[in-house]
Amino acid sequence: MQYGWFIASGFTMLVALSMAEICSSYPTSGGLYYWSAKLAGPTWAPFASWITGWFNIIGQWAGSTSVNFSLAQLIQVIILLSTGGKNGGGYEASKYVVIAFHGGILFLLGIINSLPISVISFLGQLGAIWNALGVFLLMILIPSVATERASVKFVFTHFNDKNDNGINSRPYIFLLGLLMSQYTLSGYDASAHLTEETKGADRNGPKGIISSVGISIIVGWGYILGIAFAVTDIPYLLSESNDAGGYAIAEIFYLAFKRRYGNGIGGIICLMIVAVSIFFCGMTLVTSNSRMAYAFSRDGAMPLSSLWHKVNKQEVPIYAVWLSVFISFCMALTSLGSIVAFEAMVSIAVIVLYIAYALPIIFRVTLAQKHFVPGPFNLGRYGIIIGWVSVLWVVFISILFSLPVSYPITIQTLNYTPVALGCLIILVVSYWILSARHWFKGPITNVKH
Repeated sequence: MQYGWFIASGFTMLVALSMAEICSSYPTSGGLYYWSAKLAGPTWAPFASWITGWFNIIGQWAGSTSVNFSLAQLIQVIILLSTGGKNGGGYEASKYVVIAFHGGILFLLGIINSLPISVISFLGQLGAIWNALGVFLLMILIPSVATERASVKFVFTHFNDKNDNGINSRPYIFLLGLLMSQYTLSGYDASAHLTEETKGADRNGPKGIISSVGISIIVGWGYILGIAFAVTDIPYLLSESNDAGGYAIAEIFYLAFKRRYGNGIGGIICLMIVAVSIFFCGMTLVTSNSRMAYAFSRDGAMPLSSLWHKVNKQEVPIYAVWLSVFISFCMALTSLGSIVAFEAMVSIAVIVLYIAYALPIIFRVTLAQKHFVPGPFNLGRYGIIIGWVSVLWVVFISILFSLPVSYPITIQTLNYTPVALGCLIILVVSYWILSARHWFKGPITNVKH
């Protein structure tokens, strides 16, 4: 967790820098797919923006699904611990109840995102403050309350290779561990989608992208550090027979308070702080999803486009908001059939989003190398090198997310990510070949310039 965080963070920052440079040159709501169209040149523009746009929007919807579903799971654990825990006869919600929680959360987020942008902006700022204060509180509180603390040596040098997944290779375990960090460090294209609603976007857009990654790196590491000092018995935290039913983070919080005060109420309150944080994150994701759907349909790329880019009196793309909510709900229905299929979709959220991040960067360092006009924020002569390293990192994590996470490989343990990704690529490209290439001309905004 410690070292993997910094490796993933370092490369993610390079991706963010490359994106920020392009954002400074082209600040529009469509963000990534508009950049791809501009950078790929007139011949390739329609196809480049089509692929980037679909990958971006599907990655965003899948990200929204996974964040809000994880909140539903966390609420289920909070209820379990509040009613006595797994070993004290606590209420264990079925997968259908968890899906109902997920639907309820999304419905609330849909209502919030139907409000004027000024309200959403205020709630976004509130969320940022809540996140920052919450993390600082937890990273100090949890290790302070814990009666058994891990040593500095354990936190920085202990490598846990004991698992039930049949994986013994340490390098392989380390590489799989990068996935946690990489999943956390995504979604920072949100700044690019809101640039049309931002003042001084050619400077503030890039600032938003870089600072969101920079702050996440520092604060995230503090959080990991705080939690790591409260971890002593790893197998017990992961065991399904503990009070939180194997939900490790919840068990860490609960145990810390239970061992010191005789009950875990403090731990449950800490989990609620995290739950509110996730709720704010989900809210911002729905905002970002709807702006992307709005821009993409404005350019006629989506079925029923004329509906999705309608805005109400408050300038909110109301249909795009509810479309995003509906799709995020439907995507989570896979969890009823198989949690493995659902996990593949979470992996897809990261891979597809990062491919959408990498595409404009690829065009920037290849087709547009000669004609790229930098904005106020630029990387100068390092732009090309940083761009190439970013692209290679995306290729690397895409392969990493597709590797098996447990052996022997069976129908239950197979990582379905490459299968799902393959189907997605076939769908998007077939749609292009069979139909869209005849009518999709790329971002309409080109006409206005």
